[in-house]
Amino acid sequence: MMNTFSTMKPVRNSWTAVIAVGLATFSVVTTEMLPVGLLTTIAGTLCITTGSAGLMISLPALLAALFAPVVVIASGGIDRRRILCGLLALLVIANLASALAPNLILMLAARILVGFCIGGIWAIAGGLASRLVQENAIGLATSIIFGGVAAASVLGVPLGAFIGDVIGWRWAFGIMTIFSALVLVFQLAVIPALPVTGSTNISQFIAQLSNRKIQAGLILTLLLVTSHFVAFTFVRPLLISVSGFETQWISAILFAYGVAGITSNFLAGITAARYTTFTLIVIATGLVLTPLLFITTGQSVTGGGGVLIFWGLAYGGLSVGLMTWMIKAAPRAVEISAALYVGVFNTGIALGSWTGGQVADMLALTDTLWLACGLATAALLLAVAAGLNRGDR
Repeated sequence: MMNTFSTMKPVRNSWTAVIAVGLATFSVVTTEMLPVGLLTTIAGTLCITTGSAGLMISLPALLAALFAPVVVIASGGIDRRRILCGLLALLVIANLASALAPNLILMLAARILVGFCIGGIWAIAGGLASRLVQENAIGLATSIIFGGVAAASVLGVPLGAFIGDVIGWRWAFGIMTIFSALVLVFQLAVIPALPVTGSTNISQFIAQLSNRKIQAGLILTLLLVTSHFVAFTFVRPLLISVSGFETQWISAILFAYGVAGITSNFLAGITAARYTTFTLIVIATGLVLTPLLFITTGQSVTGGGGVLIFWGLAYGGLSVGLMTWMIKAAPRAVEISAALYVGVFNTGIALGSWTGGQVADMLALTDTLWLACGLATAALLLAVAAGLNRGDR
């Protein structure tokens, strides 16, 4: 069968629908990232170690990696609007279950639902821009949709930390329950029917995996995302134990990190369209320097705060830069490349948070920074090698 996107009838100039899809990606990725800013408080309430609490990040991420291609294949000819709305309804249930979870087992059960939603929403949303707006506006629409991912990646943590510090971590999940429900209502109101007349099969995924640019993009994704989450999953305990931050200031400095990340997202969006490889080289360089700076100058509140803002600048443009690479690598198979990207991205989150948890529990918290630096260095070398190839821009 032909790739789904070649058989979809476009629905043009539905900018409110684009915004609704962007809010959906924001909702699901914020839910995914929420425990990072709440890790120590959740661990204390549920009487578990910090490393075990990291499973709240790694488990849904791993499942999202598995579910992304499964959802694309299993969705077949089902209207994409119905799939998005159904997954968002499931996200509402998952957030409510997380808010009420009395122990780690039930919390992880709720996070399994989150993993399913992450894989499905992110993969389906990735290719909808071409159906919702005119061809000359697809780039902007894609930026808005994936801007939801970027915004959630950098704002989800400080938002969760702030709410958790003010009224408790359970309310952070409760507020996300309400927000996700409101986004669902908005989606039902503004997203038009998005029928498809074709479907995607496993052979098409296998065919794309033989694409060398896809391969390079997936390796870059795995290395950079793993590098980030090896250390960032434990940013709260790092800020407290290494930099000496008082608990009440954590949400504020994480918010500054978020603002820096959003700024970086817009800058990367501007440069990645024309200079994709160069943009990724800059991002990788930033992620190499960040852990080194934390180790050398992050031993104080001032130093740690400055490094965290730099971290936001380094990481904020990652999702836009990598997704731009994937779209350029397979412009006629966007849904497939998006599913592969989502799968590997979330594998990186799972691998990074799990590995970081093991290192933190068995060695030392600061050793996560050394591992993060090594992985980012490998990604930088790969990005530079790609830049030496004149076929990559």
